[in-house]
Amino acid sequence: MQATTLTTEQIRALIARGKLKDAIFKGLGIFCLAVALLVIVLLVSDMVIKGSERLTLDFFTNFASRHASKAGILSAWVGSLLVMFVTALAAVPIGVAAGVYLEEYAARNWVTEIIEINITNLAAVPSIVYGLLALGIFVYQFGFGQSILSAGLTLALLILPIIIVSTREAIRAIPAMIREGSMAVGATRWQTCRYHIIPYAMPGILTGVIIGLARAIGETAPIITIGALTFIAFLPPVPYTEISEGVNAGLFDWVMSPFTVMPIQIFNWTSRPDPAFEVNAAAAGFVLMAMVLSMNAIAIYLRYKMRKNIKW
Repeated sequence: MQATTLTTEQIRALIARGKLKDAIFKGLGIFCLAVALLVIVLLVSDMVIKGSERLTLDFFTNFASRHASKAGILSAWVGSLLVMFVTALAAVPIGVAAGVYLEEYAARNWVTEIIEINITNLAAVPSIVYGLLALGIFVYQFGFGQSILSAGLTLALLILPIIIVSTREAIRAIPAMIREGSMAVGATRWQTCRYHIIPYAMPGILTGVIIGLARAIGETAPIITIGALTFIAFLPPVPYTEISEGVNAGLFDWVMSPFTVMPIQIFNWTSRPDPAFEVNAAAAGFVLMAMVLSMNAIAIYLRYKMRKNIKW
C-alpha cells in the first residue's frame, strides 16, 4: 500500500475540518442542554406558581379532606417517609451484600453470568410488574395485607437491582493494587472487603442507594397495585402510645398499618373535577420534588465528603 503524503495546506485544512466538527457538536450539546433545562424550569415554575398559595403550615399538618381549602398532606408525607424507611432497611443490606458477593466471592462460571444478566435485566422491568408480584407474595401469600410493610418490601424489590449494580461498579473502580496489597500482608478476603473494599467503594454505593430511594419515593404503579389508600385520615400508631382504652401500640404495629404516599395523594387530587384540587396537587408535587432533590443533595454531599478521605 502506497503511503499518501499530505502537504502543509492539506494538513491545516484537515485540522480545520476537525475543529469545525468539534464546534458544531459542542453547540449542539449546549442547545440540547439548554432546551432540557428550559423545560424543567418552565415545569417547576408553573408548579410553584400554581401551588405556592397552598404551601402553608396547615397544608403539612392537615389530613386529606373533601374540601380543597382544608386538605393537607400529613398522612401522605408521613407515609412516604415510613415506606422509604422500610425500603431502605430491606434493600440496602441485601443489595450491598449481593454486590460484594458477586464481585469478590462468586466463581466466574455460567451460573454467575446468568445471575448477573438477570439482575441487569431486572433493573429495566416495568414497576407495575413488581406491584403484581408483591400483591401475590407479600399481600396474599405472606398475609402482610395492604400495609406499610408490603409497600416497603415492594419498593425494595424495585430498587434492589439498582443497588446491586451500583455496588459492583463502585467495587470495580477500586484499583487492584489495594486488594493485592491487603492480601500480600496476610489479610483474608473478608478483612480486605471489611477494611478496604467496602470503605473505599462507599461513596459509589451510597450514590446508588440514594438514586434508588429517589426513584422509589416517586413510584405510583406498584403502590396502587398492592392497595394503597387514596383517602386516609389517621397516622400509623406511635410505639408504646395508647391507641385505645388500656391498650398500647407495640414496637412494630406501625408497619402493619394502612397507608398512603405522596404520589397517590397527587394522583387522587388530579383526578378530581374541582379545579381547586389541582392547586393542591401542584403544591404536593413541589413538596415531593423537594424531597427527591434533598435526597440527591445529601448523596452528593456525602460522596464528596467520603471521597476527600480516600487517597490511593
